[in-house]
Amino acid sequence: MPPHQSHHVVQLSATADLPATTLYRILQLRSAIFVVEQACVYLDPDGLDLEPATRQLWISDEAGEVLATLRLLRGAEAWRIGRVATATTARSQGLAAQLMRSAVEYTQRMNGPDQVVLNGQAHLEAWYETFGFRRYDETYDEDGIPHVPMRLDQ
Repeated sequence: MPPHQSHHVVQLSATADLPATTLYRILQLRSAIFVVEQACVYLDPDGLDLEPATRQLWISDEAGEVLATLRLLRGAEAWRIGRVATATTARSQGLAAQLMRSAVEYTQRMNGPDQVVLNGQAHLEAWYETFGFRRYDETYDEDGIPHVPMRLDQ
């Protein structure tokens, strides 16, 4: 298997359909990365996870620990990818890339908005470009971290 390729299975579910333990592990990973590691003090469970059309994508290890996750919101005009997070112990294995590809494929299979957008951290702009995303506006600051609004170039 080439470097940065993973053999893990991407799982996808509506939040309401997740077992409590899986939801806990997803939220725990997001808090570990965004609140603790990146020192962004905010309430991660923002209510959007409970929207019926919201999908959680994640990859777990054999013990059920969530290694990587992202959230896919379905808006009226666009799908929005967010909360992309990988456990520190699971980085550089291609897990987030697997999730990104799966999220884009999911949006293309579903009826709904044609556009897919995200607000990525600026230092990851080139990485998001590898999935076909392009910047569509200026860099802005969110919690002290530069972010770039990006749209899938379809």
